[in-house]
Amino acid sequence: MTENKIRKLQQTVSWVKKFYPHEPEIGIVLGSGIGNLSREIEIEFKADYSEIPEFPVSTVKGHSGELIFGMMNGKRIVAMAGRFHYYEGYSPEQVVFPVRLMKLLGVKTLLLSNAAGGMNKNFKVGDLMIITDHISLFTANPLIGPNVEWLGSRFPDMSEPYSRKLIEKARAVAFKNSITVKEGVYAGVSGPSFETRAEYKLLHMAGADAVGMSTVQETIAAVHLGMDVFALSIITDMGIREEDNVITHEEVLQAAREAEPRLTAIFKALIGSI
Repeated sequence: MTENKIRKLQQTVSWVKKFYPHEPEIGIVLGSGIGNLSREIEIEFKADYSEIPEFPVSTVKGHSGELIFGMMNGKRIVAMAGRFHYYEGYSPEQVVFPVRLMKLLGVKTLLLSNAAGGMNKNFKVGDLMIITDHISLFTANPLIGPNVEWLGSRFPDMSEPYSRKLIEKARAVAFKNSITVKEGVYAGVSGPSFETRAEYKLLHMAGADAVGMSTVQETIAAVHLGMDVFALSIITDMGIREEDNVITHEEVLQAAREAEPRLTAIFKALIGSI
């Protein structure tokens, strides 16, 4: 099992290096409806997921499915336009495969974005939330199974999953650009069904301000690898609200698209400051 995991990673690294010999220093994962950030990249090489050996293929509307290499704000980056989710039927190991690939290609800093349901009553649809911590009790840990020591330790510390230094920089960027940002705890769940009213209330009582179906597995893998992580949520719906609690994926995508220019501005400036 461990040897197979290493072989797959090495095979994919070798394939990428044939087409792109440079070392990206920053990795970006773009969530639902947030793929337009890729337009800000000076593209040097890109590949559809289906072309890349051992790479999963995104099946969710709003995820274009390209791995993009290039420059942004003076830094060499690699971006996933579309991510993989546990609810698509992928194993946690497959979900985090791209994060491990990024590390082996040279990435030291990982920037994550997602669409999330708000549970903090001070939030509204369209808000941006800097993730300061997360609750990952409701989804499978990607580190379960034999540990690969050269990827990271058996029991990685998770007391600071999201870099305080990067959070401080993001606050400064938002202030300088007159962008209002919230901060809070993100709860990761498996999906694909949206949460029930009772589940929203439970998650909020547990300390979460927003909930989504991604990000925590990627963050755990990145911390295991020794990467610095920053994550930003777009609040695309309110799970705790007075009116009928009917949420659709189309509603989520629309809210994400409307908030995307502000997220893009923060990511682009943050990249320049790293």
